[in-house]
Amino acid sequence: MILRLRGLAPGVAFGLLLIDFAGMLVLLAVRPQFLSTYNLFVTGRDLSILLLVALAQMIVLSLGQMNLSIGSIGGLVAIIESFAGINLGITHATPFYHIPNEISSFGQARIGAFPLMAAVTIVLTLLLAGFLSQVVLGRQLLAVGGNALAARLSGLPIRRATLTAHAISGLFAAVAGTMLMAQLGQGQPTIGATWVLPSFAGPIIGGAALAGGSAPVLGTVLAMVLISLIDDGLVLVSADPFWVQFLIGALILGAVVLGRTRLSEIRALLKISPSPAHQAGSSR
Repeated sequence: MILRLRGLAPGVAFGLLLIDFAGMLVLLAVRPQFLSTYNLFVTGRDLSILLLVALAQMIVLSLGQMNLSIGSIGGLVAIIESFAGINLGITHATPFYHIPNEISSFGQARIGAFPLMAAVTIVLTLLLAGFLSQVVLGRQLLAVGGNALAARLSGLPIRRATLTAHAISGLFAAVAGTMLMAQLGQGQPTIGATWVLPSFAGPIIGGAALAGGSAPVLGTVLAMVLISLIDDGLVLVSADPFWVQFLIGALILGAVVLGRTRLSEIRALLKISPSPAHQAGSSR
């Protein structure tokens, strides 16, 4: 069954790829300035940050858990405090403008339309994908998320896998907070305050199961590209920004419903499909 469930990920990724491509064509037809160098730079820079936020949530969702402190970790890095609430209480919501010039310059650096901070995101994404697919601990992590009881009975290091997932999540959130601080050129106590929704949207739309056991890195990347296209498209047509939240919420709901429907169909198929041993016995 695990193999069948994992086989859903390529299908989801391919569907998202087609939707992303269609979305780009629509935006290009409606607003030709979509392909302007500056617009691509801004979109890519925002995507680089939010993708790390989504991957930070994805790795924890693979255990069947959630990390609601991703935004707070971003604020921790930006203001060097523990939680967003303490940040607001101590700083009275006052931004810190005196950050090193090297950091603020990095937030604006680009080669053509390619933001340099995107290189950080690309490297971390590839490392995470390699960890989950090639490293023993990464595969154990997915096994723990798929069936914690079976993993415990098999002697898998559940505690180490859980700590590793949350450590990776915290690292990605911290890097995202640093990158957002570089982009803004200042450390704000509210950095990361709006990350909760996109952190869940990316992995869930990308094919992650809320029950755990899956970590669709490619699907999460393509889902965040879709969300960036929606955000950029609504900005280009001067639409109400609250429509972004509405559309992302609708996509999450649709992805959850679709995922549960396909899971129910697979379970029903597995129940009625005869086992190889039964087929062999029948042939005799």
